[in-house]
Amino acid sequence: MIRAELTQKILSQKRLRRLSWKTIAAEIGGGSPLYLTAALMGQMKLRPEQAERAALLLGLSEEETLLLEEVPYRGSLPSAVLTDPLIYRFYELVQVYGTSWKELIQEEFGDGIMSAIDFEMAIERQPDPKGDRVKITMSGKFLPYKEY
Repeated sequence: MIRAELTQKILSQKRLRRLSWKTIAAEIGGGSPLYLTAALMGQMKLRPEQAERAALLLGLSEEETLLLEEVPYRGSLPSAVLTDPLIYRFYELVQVYGTSWKELIQEEFGDGIMSAIDFEMAIERQPDPKGDRVKITMSGKFLPYKEY
């Protein structure tokens, strides 16, 4: 079995069992709903006890459970620029604001990057009379480049 097949099975079981990601994350426990969803979508790994709880909830085999514990090939999306409108908007944000983010971060912190490994993210709904808003908060450790 390859990881993409397992992701499709997880999505199928989620649908058939009428589960929400919030419910699945609460049942698995031990991490943020965003991290646990990313793990089930094939972009992160689960600890053995989390994988066991996911397997019970989603009816996964032993091999599939072990696959959830393996380090994934991250960023393995099916095409270079995804055309799904929601995901594409993140590309659009980087295209429009990426150079400004880079300038502002490096002006504040120096020459380096924001870690995607030592990283936290939250997604919230913000009620608004003109239509609810999506609030995404990202926090990554700053990693300076070293001279050698």
